[in-house]
Amino acid sequence: MISIMKTALRIVFLAVFLGGIIVWVLLPTKTYKQAWTPTLNSTLNSTYFGEPGTNLLLFTFPMIFIAVLGCVYLHVQNKSKNMNSKSDCRVITSNRLAFWRRPVLVMAPLGIVTAVELAFAAMFVVLLIWSLFNYLYVSFGHLHMHKAGEKVWQAKFRSISLRLGYVGNICWAFLFFPVTRGSSILPLVGLTSESSIKYHIWLGHVSTILFAAHTVGYIIYWAMTDQMAQLLQWSRDWVPNVAGEIAIVFALAMWVTSFPRIRRKMFEVFFYTHHLYILYIFFYVLHVGAAYFFMILPGIFLFLVDRFLRFLQSRQSARLVSARILPCDTVELNFSKSEGLNYNPTSIMFLNVPSISKFQWHPFTVTSCCNMEPDKLSVVIKREGSWSLKLFQELSSPVDHLKVSVEGPYGPSSSHFLRHESLVMVSGGSGISPFVSIIREIIFRSQNGSLNVPRVLLVCAFKNSADLAILDLLIPISGAPIQTSKMQLQIEAYVTRNKEQPSIDSQKLIQTVWFKADQSDSLISPALGPNNWLWLGAIISSSFVVFLLFLGIVTRYYIYPIEQNTNETYNFSFCSLWDMFLVFTCILLVSSVIFLLCKKQNAREGKQIQNSDVPTPTNSSGSWFNVADMELESLPHQSLVRATNVHFGARPDLKKVLLECTGSDVGVLVCGPRKMRHEVAKICSSGLAENLHFESISFNW
Repeated sequence: MISIMKTALRIVFLAVFLGGIIVWVLLPTKTYKQAWTPTLNSTLNSTYFGEPGTNLLLFTFPMIFIAVLGCVYLHVQNKSKNMNSKSDCRVITSNRLAFWRRPVLVMAPLGIVTAVELAFAAMFVVLLIWSLFNYLYVSFGHLHMHKAGEKVWQAKFRSISLRLGYVGNICWAFLFFPVTRGSSILPLVGLTSESSIKYHIWLGHVSTILFAAHTVGYIIYWAMTDQMAQLLQWSRDWVPNVAGEIAIVFALAMWVTSFPRIRRKMFEVFFYTHHLYILYIFFYVLHVGAAYFFMILPGIFLFLVDRFLRFLQSRQSARLVSARILPCDTVELNFSKSEGLNYNPTSIMFLNVPSISKFQWHPFTVTSCCNMEPDKLSVVIKREGSWSLKLFQELSSPVDHLKVSVEGPYGPSSSHFLRHESLVMVSGGSGISPFVSIIREIIFRSQNGSLNVPRVLLVCAFKNSADLAILDLLIPISGAPIQTSKMQLQIEAYVTRNKEQPSIDSQKLIQTVWFKADQSDSLISPALGPNNWLWLGAIISSSFVVFLLFLGIVTRYYIYPIEQNTNETYNFSFCSLWDMFLVFTCILLVSSVIFLLCKKQNAREGKQIQNSDVPTPTNSSGSWFNVADMELESLPHQSLVRATNVHFGARPDLKKVLLECTGSDVGVLVCGPRKMRHEVAKICSSGLAENLHFESISFNW
């Protein structure tokens, strides 16, 4: 029954998706202008939704419908996954699908681009070129209607400048989907917000260039036709130029500070400047008006729902249980979570420590396994910047409680890596963090009788021998009983800067700091409870319906009477203000009500667990897994220790390692410096080994 439901949902999703593509393709054509528009306008331009009603139906409704449909699909998928959690089924990857996932372009600044990404990027570029060509074709056909005193070539120049803005609006329609962390659309196509952030970057670059060209083109046109006064024009019944100029100033400020060199060296400048997106959206919508706002509304609507739910979740302080400080300037923070919170390996979680900064949020890798540790959640933090340095200073001081707020976790909707016969995981430095959660998940499945557990080869490179302590994270601090003898694990660790094994006396110990519980703390739990996806679908659908209801009431009983009494079109900017106000208000009201309903259940569960678990703050130190120690055999979990080979003063020969992998289906995962990721991607795409299936994991924001 569940499989039938999933198939039906896929068919409906595909039909709506294809319909949306057809609308975008036909939008700039004569067919749309001369055939579709008059018919739709006569049907939809009622006194309830006005002229933008057509765009509301064609562009906003389908994507909102897909988002709600995605919530239902993901809920059904989670239920079926829980029912089949004990089954041993492996998905066989066909050669055709494997080809589409294979890297075909490895170069800066695009990074690693797979065949399917390149195909979709090419189709999107074709859509932009097609749209610009058809916009110009239609507009050039009406040049006989150009303004008095305006030359034909000047009219063409103005038309080109205007249509560049139209094409930029297409980019804006997709700009916010990749940064919607709790999206129900991205998982439908196998994406997460983390893996698709590069699409947001690409769209941001293209849209800003197009809008800048649009702005410069109009300034040149006004200079040529002696209309520079238009720079200060704010029309009552048409596009306000000043709003567009303010919007492009904010856009350029965000764009310049987002370049990698500035973002990495001055992250705080990038972080705070990027919050200008609020003002950017505000003045952009004032400039383009309600009709074009409804074309880009779906992405903004879903982003606002997600952003407000994240805000509500972050108002609570998470229960921090302990911190495991490693000698390699790395710390593992361990939180209490509700047992209803499920996540998959390679997930990330955003942290905020108010005592360091009330506004900065940073993403960190989740290293725990929700199956192995149902009531704990762990993240790993490497000391690399000013924020993490201050965190280490906080943990080093005598503190028995640390207030931490969280957002997430966010990650893939399934453990897709388990479909391979074997896994080769290549990491550099702290890039090993996402692989810790994968190994813990495989350990759990192997000790619970799962037959189809992939073989694992972990190739990790470290600068110093002290960094080997990060391998201690393979065993959770909770002390959960584990058995590694049933899984096939091999660890090849390379220490590049130390040519020999350091003495035992020089080894630093691992320090574990425990924290007291506080009454203001709460368990990390799904923002909307165990049925998170269903409640999210309810919020999206309900808030959109309420928005339509209020929009119809305002248009019919406030705007329409004013136009009838004055025989004038209602103020262009005021229409946009009404639309933005109604969108924000409806999202805030509906989301708040449903969040508060779900919070009661989470609070009851959190109170029960906290009352039964009040730890005493203690300090302890020690390391069970120090591969530099000669007495490894005396430590517990000897099978993991014996599976580890340490190579001092050497670097891994990645080409040799990968090409020597046996088996018909080898999953290759890499996380680390760009050079390492690109090298592994080039080896997998070289065609020298058809059994290698590449997957890049990158958390560079």
